[in-house]
Amino acid sequence: MRMLVKISLVLAFFVIVLGAFTRLTEAGLGCPDWPGCYGFMSVPTQEHHVAEAEMRFPDAPLEHDKAWNEMIHRYFAGALGVLILVIAVASLIKKRSAFEAKPVPKKLPLFILLLVVFQATLGMLTVTMNLQPLIVMGHLLGGFSVLSLLFLLSLRLEPYRLGGGDPALRNYRGLALFALIVVIGQIALGGWVAANYAAVACTELPFCEGDWTAQLDFTGAFSVPEATTYQFGAHDYDDRMTMHIMHRFGAIFTTLVLAWLLFKCWRKAQSGFFRRSLSWVALLLVVQLCLGLSNVIYSLPLGVAVAHNAVGALLLLSLVALNYNLSRKA
Repeated sequence: MRMLVKISLVLAFFVIVLGAFTRLTEAGLGCPDWPGCYGFMSVPTQEHHVAEAEMRFPDAPLEHDKAWNEMIHRYFAGALGVLILVIAVASLIKKRSAFEAKPVPKKLPLFILLLVVFQATLGMLTVTMNLQPLIVMGHLLGGFSVLSLLFLLSLRLEPYRLGGGDPALRNYRGLALFALIVVIGQIALGGWVAANYAAVACTELPFCEGDWTAQLDFTGAFSVPEATTYQFGAHDYDDRMTMHIMHRFGAIFTTLVLAWLLFKCWRKAQSGFFRRSLSWVALLLVVQLCLGLSNVIYSLPLGVAVAHNAVGALLLLSLVALNYNLSRKA
């Protein structure tokens, strides 16, 4: 069971990276239908299949590179769904043996399975609703949620113990939970920026060019305008600039909260176990900030943008682990 969960955890992380790559290469509508591609279960390559595909979707010409990006993401997401189904079924039928340190959780695998079904629905709506920003952001958050819950399940299955605990850290469980919520909020802001193509709305640091304060439009930035398609965005510049600025302020606030958490916990931590956990949070935070700055300085290079998503996921997992260990081990 532990091995199955670890494999699914790695696969879920890979699906998130593939999803970011698909979005950043403008391949979210590489296949205009779901779950197949132009009516086929794979990207049509033969000449008569291509002709048939273009007859079915005359307004969506086939671009093989984008279509393959989209379908590879779907294949891996489908494999992850099957693996999670196996884990959920196994958790129900598996009985605890005399050699196991703890019983296999049953509710958490079932909840993850339900979340995957909901995530698949959002994936379908992402295509059928032409990249509607709320759906796209929800799909991103759903992927991060699946990853986090699989990681939590992995932690619960591990029989490790921390001798003596670290009682001095018990008082910081609330702060750690708050930091986790803040990071989730920042990921949501990043998802909103990405879904509305606002990542390059500001090209200067630390803020936007010109009189940016006079152009802020919070109402427009957090609304969904009517549009036939949301590919390449449907908001005007002021809206996108406001989204981008809010994500930057969110990054500053997130950094301050995490820095305060790290400072307070490091002073009190007595065990190397918790010091290593805090070091991982600090390292990932620094890397994530560097990637975010690089996205602005170098105008969103593909590799850096994908890495920004990947490291954001790892930062989230580091806080999930810290919260779990503070609750169970401190």
